[in-house]
Amino acid sequence: MQATSSPNARRGFAFALAAYASWGVFPLYFRALRAVDAPEILAHRVAWSAVFLAAVVTAQRRWKEYARAFGSLRSVGTYALSTALVTVNWLLYIWAVVTGHVLDASLGYFMNPLVNVLLGALFLRETLRPRQAMAVGLAALGVILLVLKVGRFPWLALSLAFSFGGYGLVRKRAAIDPVVGLLVETSLITPLAAGLIALRAWEGTGGLGRDVTTTVLLLLAGVITAVPLIWFAHGIRNLRLATMGLIQFLTPTVQFLFAVVLFREPFTSAHAIAFSCIWAALVVYMGDTFFGAGPAKGVVGGQAGAPTASDPSGRP
Repeated sequence: MQATSSPNARRGFAFALAAYASWGVFPLYFRALRAVDAPEILAHRVAWSAVFLAAVVTAQRRWKEYARAFGSLRSVGTYALSTALVTVNWLLYIWAVVTGHVLDASLGYFMNPLVNVLLGALFLRETLRPRQAMAVGLAALGVILLVLKVGRFPWLALSLAFSFGGYGLVRKRAAIDPVVGLLVETSLITPLAAGLIALRAWEGTGGLGRDVTTTVLLLLAGVITAVPLIWFAHGIRNLRLATMGLIQFLTPTVQFLFAVVLFREPFTSAHAIAFSCIWAALVVYMGDTFFGAGPAKGVVGGQAGAPTASDPSGRP
């Protein structure tokens, strides 16, 4: 791992740690909003994120970067696809938390780096090194054993992992800053989000105005979404990608602990076997990253975007 002795490295490590820790405690935020249904929480997250990010982009005078994203039909199509994927990922994650499936969400995000490796091999013609292939195989074995033991396909964990991995694959094609990129994506779907918020308010069933706590939490959705992203952007500038790739496992680890210890979700022997396979796969994967022939080019990391984590716009 990269040494953190220099001021820039120490600062980058602090920012990265803050970002991943924030993403790890997201279940506490969404759990506090469980009286509001997942689609409406998502709508508020999208709308207020767009408002907050627009303020940031205005302060940084970066609207030209935003405008370039709409410079061609191909670019618009790319962002339309990435918007669809991140929307699905966010909705599934929120639903997982408010319905008591944080353990499945944790499993999905533990699997995400391995899914990224697999997608890189399938769509970017990247060659899997032996230890990478072994890691993907161990992860697949964990899923198979979970299905056999529980008799239920882990659709939520896999959907989270593949929607997030697919988002990263698409965003790899669009070289744009994480903050500006997320503004593009949230602004594309903000009309639908605002429409849902307005409809719920008109029906009298919306979360805004229900009580002070719920209203404040919904209004803070943009800040809570965007600030960790900004922290991450500072971290990635000052740390090696391999270091970021290691720190990323803080997020699903914290989620796992919340699920088992705080939320008391059932952790069966089948879960223990599946998680053991995934954790073993991650050990092999990280061993290849740090001691192998160097990280493969492309989507091999654990966050959305390019190598390891260069664009986490779709983080939980």
